[in-house]
Amino acid sequence: MRIIISPAKKMKTDNDCLPHETLPQFTAEAETLLRVLQSMDYAALKSLWRCNDSIASLNYGRLREMDLRRNLTPALLAYEGIQYQYMAPSVFEDRQFVYIKEHLRILSGFYGVLRPFDGVTPYRLEMQAKLSAAGCKYLYAFWGKKPAQLLSAETDVILNLASKEYSKAVSLHLPKPVRFLTCTFGERKEGKVIEKGTLCKMARGEMVRWLAENALTDPDSLIAFDRLGYTYCKDLSTDNNFVFIKEL
Repeated sequence: MRIIISPAKKMKTDNDCLPHETLPQFTAEAETLLRVLQSMDYAALKSLWRCNDSIASLNYGRLREMDLRRNLTPALLAYEGIQYQYMAPSVFEDRQFVYIKEHLRILSGFYGVLRPFDGVTPYRLEMQAKLSAAGCKYLYAFWGKKPAQLLSAETDVILNLASKEYSKAVSLHLPKPVRFLTCTFGERKEGKVIEKGTLCKMARGEMVRWLAENALTDPDSLIAFDRLGYTYCKDLSTDNNFVFIKEL
């Protein structure tokens, strides 16, 4: 089983806690994207990033000096979003790191697919960004089947804890024998399941932590997840979509 999650926009450099072990498997592709980004002026980058001047200035400065092979941070520790806060990898025990190293993969618009201890540098590039590179008008086209092929070579079961923006970069290209199991976290409202962005990110991070704490490898064991007020709802679930409901 491989667990896929989204990256976070906010990133940091941390060379003290743990060293990185490997370079990303698609470093050559990331270097292609880096050359394209470095050829763009500030105004074009700010438009691509869709952010304010403070964030644009920070990332423009990073881009000018970016080196994909030195001063790297393990991907697991580089992201600072809500999902990562609830996953809390900085306080993992050794056995949890062993589990995460084997089972967790982080999707990225810049790096494609990351293993937890791949060394990365802070960047800003969402998968849905309209960046033209290598004859492709969009990043989805640039990455194509590569993330799905890499993951399907490792496993026949993918547990999807990523957002739709990132998960479709994999799901659309998987061979049929691979099971693609998505977890939905929501609340009941007027007969519908409503997903709220922040709460979903919290639940996804908490589920990764729970999986690592229990070293779970059977995807069907996920139905026992009961943290943050969520419980599995059999009536709303299917073989490839497990629904967890937070009762109001």
